[in-house]
Amino acid sequence: MPRESPTNGLDRARARDAADELARFRDRFHLPTQTIYLDGNSLGLLSKDAERALLHALEEWKRLGVGGWLGGNPPWVHYGEELGARVAKLIGAEPDEVVVTESTTVNLHHLLATFYRPDRERHVIVADPLNFPSDLHAVRGQLLLRGLDPDRSLRLVPSHDGWTIEEADVEAALGPDVSILVLPAVLYRSGQWLDLRRLTRAAHAQDTLVIWDLSHAIGAVPVELDAADADGAIWCHYKYLHAGPGATGGLFVRRRHHGRKPAFPGWWGQTVEQRFEMDPVHQPAPGAARWQIGTIPVLATAALRGSLDLIEEATLPRLRTKSLGLTSFLIECLDDQLPAGMDVRIVSPRDPARRGGHVAVQCRGRASALEGKLKQRGVVVDIRPPDLVRLTPAPLTTTYEEVWRAVGILREVLEG
Repeated sequence: MPRESPTNGLDRARARDAADELARFRDRFHLPTQTIYLDGNSLGLLSKDAERALLHALEEWKRLGVGGWLGGNPPWVHYGEELGARVAKLIGAEPDEVVVTESTTVNLHHLLATFYRPDRERHVIVADPLNFPSDLHAVRGQLLLRGLDPDRSLRLVPSHDGWTIEEADVEAALGPDVSILVLPAVLYRSGQWLDLRRLTRAAHAQDTLVIWDLSHAIGAVPVELDAADADGAIWCHYKYLHAGPGATGGLFVRRRHHGRKPAFPGWWGQTVEQRFEMDPVHQPAPGAARWQIGTIPVLATAALRGSLDLIEEATLPRLRTKSLGLTSFLIECLDDQLPAGMDVRIVSPRDPARRGGHVAVQCRGRASALEGKLKQRGVVVDIRPPDLVRLTPAPLTTTYEEVWRAVGILREVLEG
């Protein structure tokens, strides 16, 4: 039986909502009717700010045609650098170290192709088996392109529980044969938040470069790439930054590496003037902008401008505080309302300092069935079959009362 009455839980939720200083932002989103949306770590909901920015780009296309490239407000040709400078503030980087470009996996391929220079003594890439599969696909692909055997040159950090990894195990995997360390800042399955500073420092002590995947971290946890001394990073903008399905991704390169030539030179990786000179010899732009490849997709990028307006107004510290409040309350509700006999287990770190923006629940072999039944009851979650249900109360769109109600519906579904 629950350890508190339903009324007490609801009262606590409503009291927290009444004190929530970010509650006013909820009205600036298009919220699905009669739905509790807990899938923000897959796709954030559409804000009216993002919609307005996208419609603005469409209007410019309609009114200016090709003239939008140089005559838009702002000119489309500057989208990558302009937005990159704004995103840089969210991840503790300098404006010229960040550019909005391509997709997460393309950017990872590009950084690996640029930085990975294996030789007989140093050829190993260290990664973790719990990473998003696409990252491991890219790592293995880069090894195969160089004629290397992934079974020999890819070293996966072991997980003792199947959900998390220990920093000490990452450090133990490093050595004189390791060229690059590739890790997610926040694990996409369990939501574990790794210690960026500690692991980057450990890698550099072994002359190993570090590339971080921030896809489940940006907008959810405080990230300080320069303070951590990271070499490179990649991420998407469509989760906690609400930039839309398939939104253009982001790329970070530390200033000390800006003298490197991009492995995949493309015309968009030059200055605006050089692009239109049509010189067959590639002249890399200064800063991270040189890692752009093809023409920026304006309509897949424009919504990010409006999304950043929201994020900057809400501020990351307040977003993190609300996110921790929501996930901690979610864990409390799961503990209170789901008896041990239901065979449901929280696999996310309970320590807030180790947790990202979502809570992962193991439901032995029932994830797909639970997802369908929850959706019928108006609760949208994310699953990773066969066992994992991920619940993400997004700080700008989710209320504490919705969290309380969602756990009650989960209990009813499990009982049924």
